[in-house]
Amino acid sequence: MEKVIDGVKLNIPCHVAIIMDGNGRWAKKRLMPRNFGHKAGAKILEQVCRDADELGIKYLTLYAFSTENWKRSVEEVSGIMNLLRDYLAKCIEDAEKNNMCVRIIGDRKALDSDIVAKIEELEEVSKIYNGLNLTIAINYGGRDEIRRGVKKLISDVKEGKIDDDITEDTIASYLDTKDIPDPDLLIRTSGEERLSNYLIWQLAYAEFYFTDCLWPDFDMDELKKAVRYYNGRDRRFGGVK
Repeated sequence: MEKVIDGVKLNIPCHVAIIMDGNGRWAKKRLMPRNFGHKAGAKILEQVCRDADELGIKYLTLYAFSTENWKRSVEEVSGIMNLLRDYLAKCIEDAEKNNMCVRIIGDRKALDSDIVAKIEELEEVSKIYNGLNLTIAINYGGRDEIRRGVKKLISDVKEGKIDDDITEDTIASYLDTKDIPDPDLLIRTSGEERLSNYLIWQLAYAEFYFTDCLWPDFDMDELKKAVRYYNGRDRRFGGVK
């Protein structure tokens, strides 16, 4: 999809994935505890979703909490989970207001039952909306996703539900992101330049954009910078032009 942004015609990526990094450092710069940064980062989510929708991005996938984040202090994890509770409740209103379909990916087994219930409610309520498709990764890890998918795939082969002619499309259909197109663009904030176990199957041909901007400071201008960078890339998908 092409759209004129600030007087320039740009190709808008269909699917943007974001690693929301830098909350802790943002708080540290202000001599505040890490959870102060997480709270600030959570506050901008609705605006980022509106900005993505305004630009014409169809799918937005956000890395909220990884399978490795449980290693953090009990205080920090508890704070993040409470923020998650608040966000999920508010997101039901935001989804209706912004015509937004919301999905949650990741392993829900480690989450408290009230969080799982709120996730299920949010997904059920928002599935009728046809605006921005927002996916939030919670207790998600790319390797864990593949492990869970392969385990289910093996079980289905043994039970005769599918044959043993396993293609890439077959594997993709067992991942959390089935029915969602692969990301065209990955954005990671805070200056770090690694995937951190995020969408490692799906990002095979995505363009990577790294910015020093800390997540609580991320705004429309930063999103536009990423889209402009994306437009400067020559996407060949292994071929030759």
